[in-house]
This record gives sequence, structure tokens and C-alpha cells, in this order.
Amino acid sequence: MKSPVRTAARLAVLSCLAYAASAHADWVVASDVEAIKPSPANFSVQPQNPPSFAWSRHSSNPPSYVVEVSRDGAVAYTFTSARNWYLPTQAFPAGHYTWRVRPSTSTTAWSDVRQFDVTATASTFLVPDNAALRTAVTQRVRPRQLPAGFVPASQWTAAMSAERSKPLTTLRSEIDYKITGMAPVSDALWPLTSSTGTAAALAAQASDIRTKINNMGRQLEGAALLYRLTLDPKYLNEALARGDQLASLSPTGPTSYANQDQGTRVICLSMIKAIDMLHNEIDATRRAKWLGVIDLRATDMYNDLSSNNMRLDQYPFDSHGGNNLGFLALIATLAVGDIPNANTWFDFATRAYINSIYAWSGPEGGYANGSAYGQYAADYAIQIWQPMNQALGVNLFTKPWSNGFMQFFAHFVPPGATRHVFGDENEVAPDFRLLKAYASRFDTPQAAWYAKNISGDEDTLSFLQAPYPLPYTRATSVVAPPNAALYPSIGWVAMHSDIADLKRTSVYFKSSPYGSYNHSHGDQNSLTVSSGGRPLLIEAGYMDYYGSPLQLDWYKTTKAHNAITFDGGVGEPVDGNTINLTRTGAVTGFSTTPSLDYAEGDATAAYAGALKSALRKVWYLRGQDVILVQDKVSSATARAFEWNLHTPAAMSFTAADNSVSSTNVDRSVCVRPLVNASGMSFQTRTGPAPKAGTYEAHAAYVLPSALAGEFVMMIDVGCNKPAVQMTETTTSRTFTIGAQTITMQK
Repeated sequence: MKSPVRTAARLAVLSCLAYAASAHADWVVASDVEAIKPSPANFSVQPQNPPSFAWSRHSSNPPSYVVEVSRDGAVAYTFTSARNWYLPTQAFPAGHYTWRVRPSTSTTAWSDVRQFDVTATASTFLVPDNAALRTAVTQRVRPRQLPAGFVPASQWTAAMSAERSKPLTTLRSEIDYKITGMAPVSDALWPLTSSTGTAAALAAQASDIRTKINNMGRQLEGAALLYRLTLDPKYLNEALARGDQLASLSPTGPTSYANQDQGTRVICLSMIKAIDMLHNEIDATRRAKWLGVIDLRATDMYNDLSSNNMRLDQYPFDSHGGNNLGFLALIATLAVGDIPNANTWFDFATRAYINSIYAWSGPEGGYANGSAYGQYAADYAIQIWQPMNQALGVNLFTKPWSNGFMQFFAHFVPPGATRHVFGDENEVAPDFRLLKAYASRFDTPQAAWYAKNISGDEDTLSFLQAPYPLPYTRATSVVAPPNAALYPSIGWVAMHSDIADLKRTSVYFKSSPYGSYNHSHGDQNSLTVSSGGRPLLIEAGYMDYYGSPLQLDWYKTTKAHNAITFDGGVGEPVDGNTINLTRTGAVTGFSTTPSLDYAEGDATAAYAGALKSALRKVWYLRGQDVILVQDKVSSATARAFEWNLHTPAAMSFTAADNSVSSTNVDRSVCVRPLVNASGMSFQTRTGPAPKAGTYEAHAAYVLPSALAGEFVMMIDVGCNKPAVQMTETTTSRTFTIGAQTITMQK
């Protein structure tokens, strides 16, 4: 997590770094690992048409850049951009292209040429320029955020009533209860300051602000929507009362942007949504007061996000900043015409946000910070993209990345999953209301499968504002995603026995180029296993608060994951933040067939020089429900290498075959070494107390100290104990497990 305001001092130093004046220096590739990477990458195939262009800034900080795009050796397009990215407004013909960029102040300082392809299968995603977008917004009749044709519930068709009457009743019950059951908010609730509170106490206060402001914002938005749907004046009165309470909070107090950016953005967005929803029902005095508060708070957001020469353009890896940019874009979209400053916010934020979502994966979709934080991003997408689509006419759910993000959830949080995977809050149960809402905004066969197979309903507030009919109902077919998939830009692999079966076994493997940066962990080359909705091999620990001793000393570390450590739990360093983008992994191989999946990863860099090599290969034998794992590690110094495992239930060790078993309610797993069994020891380990109401067991297989080590482990899901035969040559081993055969190099 970044602070809402990146320190100006660091950026000032970086901006003053001398440009290496080599005539052939490719200046678009910055030495700073946090800086934006050039895009389109060389030899890439673009899923989106037109493609988006981005590059690291030139050291001279020119007023603009010139982007030259050629096709078949001739210049096809020349674009000028005041920022270090450019999104064309028109689609490209299919073909092979090259691109390069230079500062507008130099005719010779071209970047290296990069090649890319736009194929006929690329999805067209058009975003008009700022002037056209602003015109579209101002021409929309208020409420801008609601679908055209939105009508009160009394005018619903029979089909709409059949689909939406129950959610309407549910939302009315919720809002009715809170009219008297929700206490007002005031600055006095949060007295702590940085000089009067401990880190833990301040984290608790920030969490309380977030919770109470989110609840208050929801009550305001829900009451305003219910007034539009029912025309019942009690909901108008409730919306006005809750809006007044939010307006009374000091923009420089505990809910200020500097103190709690998540609180400020919700206050702004909920209030401007209510103004848009109730535009003709709010008296002039109250409207002016509300708009004044929004102006002050949103200006704080803009001043931060646009600081240091529009900092996110160069440094996109800011989890709060990226989300805040989306909030500001929608606030501006709804405020244009009411707040003069909104034009500036709009031009700065709207196309930038549409272009950049999200920095946590490449174009295939995914979320390197973990599926839990991806879920939060999906929630923000519903809150932001749905009204933005109605107001702007730009549907972010049709952006190719967005569809890949939906598929990412289908693979890593499939229906019936009981916990998230990788990164902070991996131990938390998924909120399938949010994931169902996100998936239902796509009209693809896989989205239809995901939405239809998630039990229960989406959140009522988002559902009652959704277009009718929901896009997923228009899908021409319902198709489950493949049983296995690689998301290469984040280094995640999913392998399922049968993704369409709630009793499935799921194996997740990670070796990520994002390392342990931000909300990611020191878990390169780690894996988790679950079956029938029961976690079997887990990530240990829990998130109490960001940057806590528990997080940094246990939860985020390699020893808390099913991964390799040495010499008593030493693993991939996780101290610092920026440096963790250099402590990386990479998925170096992946294949899938109906009977066998395979993934391999290289986590050598993640150990920051402590190891010479750290390679893991994983085979999932789908027909046997068995996972083979080979780890080969080496060091310049003799190490006692450790193969860690963690379970949510007690472990039982059997000395006869050096195996361990664990049963979680009605699902079991057995683990045993297939080579070097007599030379390794099984050791139980201890860790901090697990989250209240849960159980964790920790252990490791340990090799004698040596310069190199190898583990070949069999993970037997269900403890079916299949027959295992091994033959070997000087260079390889062949394992026959049941009816399947695997050959691995020594």
C-alpha cells in the first residue's frame, strides 16, 4: 500500500537523474523498477484495438512527445501527446506495425523501434477524446449514472418485476432498518492523530473510518436510489439527512484525504451520486454546500494524483492511487456542469483511468496483489464503470483486459471456493455477491457460466442500477473455462481436476514478476491445494493490518507458504517495498492436456543472491488426483534446504515411508518424498497464533546441509495411495503413478 501522497523528494531526485547520453540509449526503459514499461512490448500481439502506447519519461521532461507508428515500412500514424501515454481514438486496420517515440523538443532522440501486431481477432475498444467525452456527458439528462429508460418500479414490465421485485424489497428493508438503526457520523468519533496514537491504534481508527464512511455512503446512495424507484418521500428525507452528515465532516479532519484517502473518496462519490440522482429535489442552499464539500475534497485528490508531473503516468504501481484515479474520474463525470473545477479533473483523470486499469497485470487480465484485492477492484469496477458507461457511453466491461480479469476470477476463485489465493487477505472467504455482479456485466459464454454457477444474488444496490437485461443473459452459450490456465504477466497458474465440478481439486502455483511488492508475498514458486471446497495445503497466517509485525515477520514471508526455505526458515527477503520488484519469480514453462498439467518456475532472483538457483516443477496428474513437485536448489554456501508445508488441520507423520497426512473435515491429503527420503528429516514447526476460530499446522522436510539439494514430493489428494514405480537413468527419472507416467530430468 502506498501513502496517498508519494513523497515529492523521491520523485524530485529521480527526475533529476542525468540522462545517459548514448545515441542508442533506449530512454523509454527506465532504470527505476517502479516506472512504467514501454507498451506495446516488442513482438506482442495486441488484444485491444486500437492499442495503448506508454513509455517512461525522457529525462528532459519535454512539454510533449511524438509517437510514430509505421505499417509495412511506411509511417501510418503520427500522434502528439502531452503525457507519456497515448490512446488513439480510432481502430487500426489489422496488420504488422512498428512504433517509436521521441521528445517533441528533439528530432533525433527516438526510442528503439518496437514491433507489434493487430489481428482481426483483436477487440475494438474506442474512447473518444476529452472534448467529445465532455460533450457526451453534458448532453445526458440527469441522472447521468442510471441507464437510459430507467423508470420507477411501478412502471416495470412483468419480466422486470419478476427479476427485480425481490431485490427491491431487500434493499428497502436494509435502508428502512438503518434509518433509525444507523448512528450518525462526526469527526469526534476519531480523535487520534499521528502524534497521539500507536501504529496499531491508528490502523484501527483508519479501518473504523473506512467502515463507517462506507456504510454511510451506501445508506445515502441506497436512499437516493429508492426515492427514484418508489417516489416515497421518506427515502428523499433519509438521503438528505445522510448527505448533510457527510457534508458536516471536516475536509481537513480525520476523514481528510491526507488522513484517510478511502474515506474522502467515498464521501465525494456518494454525495455527487446523490446530487445526480436527486438533482431536482435538492434545494439550492443544500446543493451549494454539498458541492462545496465535494469541490474541496476532490481538489485534494486531484492535487495529489496530478502532483510531480502526473505521477501515476510514470509510477502506476500505487494501489490506492490507481483506485483513487477511478473515483476522481467518476466524480468529475457526474460533477461537470455543477463544479467548475470538474472540467480540469475530468480532462486529467477520465481517459487516463480508462486507459490504465489496472497496473497489476498485463493485457491478459489478472491481479498480482492477490485475488482478495482483485475482488475489491471488481467491486470498485461495479461502482465506477457501471455509472461511467451510462454517463460517457464508454463501456469498460468491453475492454479486453476487463474480460481477462473476469476469467482470472473464474480460474482462481471458482464457484464454491472458500478462501482467496495469494497475497494479502488470502485467508478471507470470497464475497461472491461482488464477483457475480462483475461477471454478469459480460455477455461471453464463460461469464455466463461463472455468473450462473455462483449461488445467491449480487448486491441489491448495484443490481437495481444495472442495465436490463443483464449482459450475461445475452450470451449465446454457457461454457466453463479451461481446467488449467497461465496468466503470464503475473506468474500465476491454475490447475483444476474439473472446474465445472464443485467437488473439484484445485492446485494454484505462483512465480511472479511482481515479487513480494505491495500486497504480494515472498511466495515465489509456492503452491496451494484444495479439494471439494476444503483447503488442504494453505498459506499460513492472516492480515491484521498493513505493515504490522505479524505481516512482515510471518504472514508475508516464505516460511509461511508451501515453498523452499533454508537454515531454519530463511527465505525470500520481503523487507522494503520498491526493492521487492527485483526479488521476482517467473513461470518458465506451462502446458495442459486433458490428463496432465505442467508448470515450472524460477524463483532464483527472489532469494536476492542467497541462492544460485531455485527451480520448481509441478505436474498435476488429473486422472490420479496426484501432484508431483520437483525442487532443485543450489547455493555457493552449504545450506540445509527446507520444503515447507502448512495445513488447516492437524498433521500425522508416518515414519515408515516418511509421509505426512492431514484431514480437513471430509477431505484429506498425503505428502511424501519419492527420492532422498532416507536422507531428509521431517520437522514440525511453530508459528504465531492463527486467526481466531482457525487452526494451522506447520512442518518442513529438511535435507542435510549441502551446496545443492533436490526434493521430489508426491501430493496425494484423497490419500488414495496409488502404486508408484520409479526407473532412472543417469540423467532422468520416470515415475509411473497408477496409469500415468511422468519423466523428469535429474
